[in-house]
Amino acid sequence: MKITDIRLRQLTGTMEVDGPFMEERLVMPLDVYKEFRVQGPPAAGTQIDDSHYQLNPVFVQIDTDEGVSGIAGPTTPGGTAFHVWQMRDFLIGRDPLATEFLWDIMHRKSVHGRQGEPMMAISLIDNALWDLKGKWFKQPVSTLIGGPTRDSMPAYASMLGYATQDLGLVKERAQEMQIRGYKAQKWFFRHGPMSGPAGFKKNVEMVETIRETLGDDDDIMLDCWQSMDVNYVVKLAEHIEDLHPRWLEEVAMPDRIDSYRKIREATNIPISGAEHEYTRWGFKRFIDAEALDIIQPDLNWAGGLSEVMKIAALATAYDLITICHQGVSPPGMAWSSAQSPIHTPYVEMLVKHAAMSYYFDANGGPNFADGELSVSKHPGFGFDIDESKIESETELKY
Repeated sequence: MKITDIRLRQLTGTMEVDGPFMEERLVMPLDVYKEFRVQGPPAAGTQIDDSHYQLNPVFVQIDTDEGVSGIAGPTTPGGTAFHVWQMRDFLIGRDPLATEFLWDIMHRKSVHGRQGEPMMAISLIDNALWDLKGKWFKQPVSTLIGGPTRDSMPAYASMLGYATQDLGLVKERAQEMQIRGYKAQKWFFRHGPMSGPAGFKKNVEMVETIRETLGDDDDIMLDCWQSMDVNYVVKLAEHIEDLHPRWLEEVAMPDRIDSYRKIREATNIPISGAEHEYTRWGFKRFIDAEALDIIQPDLNWAGGLSEVMKIAALATAYDLITICHQGVSPPGMAWSSAQSPIHTPYVEMLVKHAAMSYYFDANGGPNFADGELSVSKHPGFGFDIDESKIESETELKY
């Protein structure tokens, strides 16, 4: 079997929503500058009206001479898609089942792109190859990599895109997720150091509201999204430690590993991060520095399934927890379901983003019930494009 084509399929479709879809944004590194701090949430799609939200995702599709294809994504039509296209001629004619070989030659070809969008492109190609492999062997990828270790996995509701400044809405949404069955929720801070005492107070009040709403038995995770510094996070941790957060996430920008270590040493709250890190070599730096309690590789960014399996194996040698960023993604679900529950106790369910990511899925995405996401039994990653939902399609070429 040989690769005959690598396609970049940009699809347009419109999902039904109830009011503004992306309500509010999280704190961002650029917020140190006022001109960026006052901006609204970044658009993940286009709000047509109060009932409709248009999506324009790009999916990577790898075709073969045996008629079997693999799918990965979604991504955007920017730099990552461009770098996928740059690999196209290099990979056409090669054996798609040789995933380890193909990852190695892509990595060696990309000596000036070992991180960022070039590695994100390698990740998507690798995931599409694994999806293809599963469909060729008519097996779920979780089975091919040694799983599943369980039929369903505890999920936490990741509240990216929900309002955080109106505490009445925070309480309402937290209650809603608890009623749906989630026993853990992750919320995103809106303010960083440059928002001053008023912003700091709002951050603390959000956490207090969530804990008061959920009671003592549910886990709360809190995301700083690489937008704070050591002094700010240590002070924040002191104010919320008695509210027992399950973890504080991305407390500093990715390359500031010493900052992570200092914060971890200064608080009893577990520290998680590294969703914006790449490959086993990048994660080794965090592990060697004892900077994290929980590592969070993204299977669509960190090197794909082939590489995240190596990252996670390294983490288990240090008894670290690995919980993938965007764990609800098709490769995230497959990988998570093949891990020991003690090393991967949760899957991240990005509530709003999962609705977008799975909109075009003919299989409807993972089933959620009683606080857990079910493991796919479909071949590959269990994601197949529903052609009936495509309003228009563009084939991207660079």
